[in-house]
Amino acid sequence: MTTPRLLSCVVITALTLCACTAGDREPAADRPATGAGADETTSSSGTPAPAALTAEEYRSELEKARGPVRDALRKLAATDGPKSLDGRLERTSTTVNDAVTRLAELTPPTEVRTAHDAYLTALRRFAAAFDTARQEAQNQEICTGPAVLTRMEREDELTAVREAARSLSGYPADVVPVKAAAQRTRRLPNGRYVRSESRTGRGYLELRNGNRQDAVVVVVRGKKKVVTVYVRKKSKFKVRGVRDGSYKVYYTLGDDWDSRARTFTRSCAFERFEKALRFRTTYTATQISWKNWTLTLNPVVGGNARSRRVKPGDFPT
Repeated sequence: MTTPRLLSCVVITALTLCACTAGDREPAADRPATGAGADETTSSSGTPAPAALTAEEYRSELEKARGPVRDALRKLAATDGPKSLDGRLERTSTTVNDAVTRLAELTPPTEVRTAHDAYLTALRRFAAAFDTARQEAQNQEICTGPAVLTRMEREDELTAVREAARSLSGYPADVVPVKAAAQRTRRLPNGRYVRSESRTGRGYLELRNGNRQDAVVVVVRGKKKVVTVYVRKKSKFKVRGVRDGSYKVYYTLGDDWDSRARTFTRSCAFERFEKALRFRTTYTATQISWKNWTLTLNPVVGGNARSRRVKPGDFPT
């Protein structure tokens, strides 16, 4: 970030004092000037300070600076998962800093100079807020663009930049074109299917969630997502009618399920069981046999099903 330099401007009047005797004193009108006039504003280096922009010129510069910021925030608001959130936050922070750099080089109209400086301060803090949000996204504490804006609204970071923009009365300075939703904790009923193929098999898969967070379990056969089901914390559920085949099982934990984005918006984690589950029905002359499976989503003593973290981009949604 480029820090603007504050130019100290002074009015300098040069005076020369001369000792005279009564006999050699010149008439005032005939004496040569002893110093330069001081009605031009100069910088401390002697260079004339830039002239202030006109209202229309300043308005145009504000439009050019805020346009990319508003566009970046619209894109952030449309970022509906953790896969691309980090990159989006980085680009948003860079865009806000670019706006600060552009505006810091201006000499605004005199009547809004104080408001202009306050606006720059608010934008710098705004950019820093996105850097903080990026760290939270990397830690998967926050998992969607709308959730970032919700947190910033709760921390009054959006309010601060809006108020600074309003202080530039009559000029287009508002950089926040989207509305942040209030923080929510949305949940589905236990056992609610988000997705399911027809289940005509004989086996069942029992899912036990002893965690402190809700879970969504995704069952994959080959490359096809055949079942996605919601299992609330401290609850269990049986997926009945599982067809014969080999299945990989993924699950995500978190807070506040966004059904449209199909992800938790806060404190999200993504896991996959290492071992595939084999469902097979055996027929003999006298009986039909099949195997059921039970998976526990939380660590248990003596457990024999290992799971491992996966990247958000590798999780089947």
